[in-house]
Amino acid sequence: MNVNSYLIKNQSLLMFKYINSKTMSNSTFIILFMSAIIASCTKETTQKNIKVNYPETIKKAVRDTFFGTEVIDNYRWLEDDRSEETENWVKAENDVTFDYLSKIPYREQLKKRLTELWNYEKLGTPFIEGEYTYFYKNDGLQNQYIVYRKKDGIETLFLDPNTFSKEATTSLGSLSFSKDGKTAAYSISEGGSDWRKIIIMDTESKIIKEDTLVDVKFSGISWYKNEGFYYSSYDKPQGSELSAKTDQHKLYYHQLGTSQKEDTVIFGEKPSEKHRYVGGATTEDSRYLLISAATSTSGNKLFIKDLSVSDSKLIPIINTFESDTYVIQNSQNKLYLVTNLNAPNKKVVIVNAENPTPENWIDFIPETENVLSLSSGAGYFFAEYMVDAVSKVLQYDFDGNLIREVKLPGVGSSAGFGGKLDAKELYFYFTNYNTPNASYKFNPNKGTYVSYWKPAISFNSTDYESKQVFYNSKDGTKVPMIITHKKGVVLNGKNPTILYGYGGFNISLTPSFSVSNAVWIEQGGVYAVPNLRGGGEYGKKWHDAGTQMQKQNVFDDFIAAAEYLIDNKYTSPAYLAIKGRSNGGLLVGATMTQRPDLMKVALPGVGVLDMLRYHTFTSGAGWAYDYGTANDSIEMFEYLKGYSPVHNVKKRTKYPATLVTTGDHDDRVVPAHSFKFAAELQETQTGENPVLIRIETNAGHGAGTPISKTIEQYSDVFGFTLFNMGFEQLPKSLKIK
Repeated sequence: MNVNSYLIKNQSLLMFKYINSKTMSNSTFIILFMSAIIASCTKETTQKNIKVNYPETIKKAVRDTFFGTEVIDNYRWLEDDRSEETENWVKAENDVTFDYLSKIPYREQLKKRLTELWNYEKLGTPFIEGEYTYFYKNDGLQNQYIVYRKKDGIETLFLDPNTFSKEATTSLGSLSFSKDGKTAAYSISEGGSDWRKIIIMDTESKIIKEDTLVDVKFSGISWYKNEGFYYSSYDKPQGSELSAKTDQHKLYYHQLGTSQKEDTVIFGEKPSEKHRYVGGATTEDSRYLLISAATSTSGNKLFIKDLSVSDSKLIPIINTFESDTYVIQNSQNKLYLVTNLNAPNKKVVIVNAENPTPENWIDFIPETENVLSLSSGAGYFFAEYMVDAVSKVLQYDFDGNLIREVKLPGVGSSAGFGGKLDAKELYFYFTNYNTPNASYKFNPNKGTYVSYWKPAISFNSTDYESKQVFYNSKDGTKVPMIITHKKGVVLNGKNPTILYGYGGFNISLTPSFSVSNAVWIEQGGVYAVPNLRGGGEYGKKWHDAGTQMQKQNVFDDFIAAAEYLIDNKYTSPAYLAIKGRSNGGLLVGATMTQRPDLMKVALPGVGVLDMLRYHTFTSGAGWAYDYGTANDSIEMFEYLKGYSPVHNVKKRTKYPATLVTTGDHDDRVVPAHSFKFAAELQETQTGENPVLIRIETNAGHGAGTPISKTIEQYSDVFGFTLFNMGFEQLPKSLKIK
């Protein structure tokens, strides 16, 4: 028997004797006295009484000078991901974090419910390669999706990534087939790293054909006929491959039957023309090679090479970084391009491949007031427009005639409609925040569709609702936000709420279902997603309004979203958590350091948090379009320093309860960002709110994370959030102390 149980048992016995010796008029006092005793005996399990003893993080001052201003970095040593000292710090921090998480009384209940809800069959849409129809499937809780195939009605397993490593931490990346479907090349990621290996396999026998290609990064696999394929990579960096800078991206061609040492550099070999992101793709008829080259995540040059002519030259289609332009399809020598050149919301143009420069472009699908994304299949184009972040789909033929609007199953997000030119049927997905992803088989000639697959998930969508609201940001800009919760929620300011955001890199947050978020709203939670500036929901202008010297707009939009939720009684600061990953982790870090009073919990995941040094790691310099760098100018340096989360942690400040999350193999946003931010917060935190860092081992930026690890992560994040909001128990009848 533990001490608390012993005290409660004996105090109860004493009170029982006391009650029998007194009159009933004293009963109210006695009950209150008993409640006080029991509460005092159980207080060790409540959030306020868990004492966190943070590991000591030694300071080793490194001084940098930017435009005459000295900046001290006390935790530079945590950037060395290969040192024993850093390894020991990671272990010590994880020990403290997991000890704290283990004391959350309903952590296992959350894990159980996440596991139950995740355990349903998931099926990808089929695609034909050679004589087989392939598809991805997961029985429910398999850590990685399995690739199956069918021929003559017989289904067989083709590729099982769950067997690639003991803990399923090696995942499948790209899977690409030769034109005849007889050879497959697929990439794998080990431990979540962006570095890949490419394996080549005979599809009939499933025998590996030749040596594995190594040191491949940020690459597709694009076949030329049945002879070989194009891929991209960097030279192996000096120092740590997980954090050292990668600056010169190159496109290679691998001829089947030869060694990787013999692979030809097609583009990117000139040191005078550095491009951080280079990709190559062949057209479906293998006539053209298209090469995109960029120095940042926005804007690209585009080149074309006629593969039907021996020794043909590489011709520029567009030779500046002023736009995002790519070829979506060709019809012999006619090219169809998607571009935002002089069209912030994108348009489609056509041009002859022999004279492909912009002065020869002819509008095919003109720009509209809504942002366009395009897919092609079965001899048609499908223009998906975002109308206030909600999908609308129009179908066109190759002559530019509008065939029809595809009426979607509801209000939400659609994706798909892509396929080969000779496809007889196409597939698309539909989802929103309270409707699980479902797929549909579409007849492109008739415009009709039928259900192909719907998940058998134990979640009743009709019990929940999503609604879109518009609120004003600090400067008066109108920003949309979708709020999801149980029907009939009482607006009393006490609903546990997660405000999730991103706001960068032209990425759009459109409505989509998530098992983890379903568990959150099941427990009475509110889930809110604003479409912040910096994203792509309203085109290039909306994106640019949240970049570089305008980045504060993104944080202001997020703060205004929180204030809207509070003003309208969805929640209050005591029940609000803010959450974001990667660039969204920066969003959380900046918001919590600027307005620590606004939320109870902060959840920065794999965040970009040191804005003075982000560009010195891996491919970080390519993010300068969105951020600028501290070396650009004194104005840019001062602006970045003004919001950089690592540099804006202030002493004697009560920050919200914070759970920083990262992966030790994250080589996109290196974990040093999170390490340094956690160390700064732990040193300065005032009050009882804990500041913890959860460091996943053998994990990267997120892609390919095993389902088992994902479930554990969300049980910890949700448990930490609710626990620090004062909730004592689960499930749906959450009680507040």
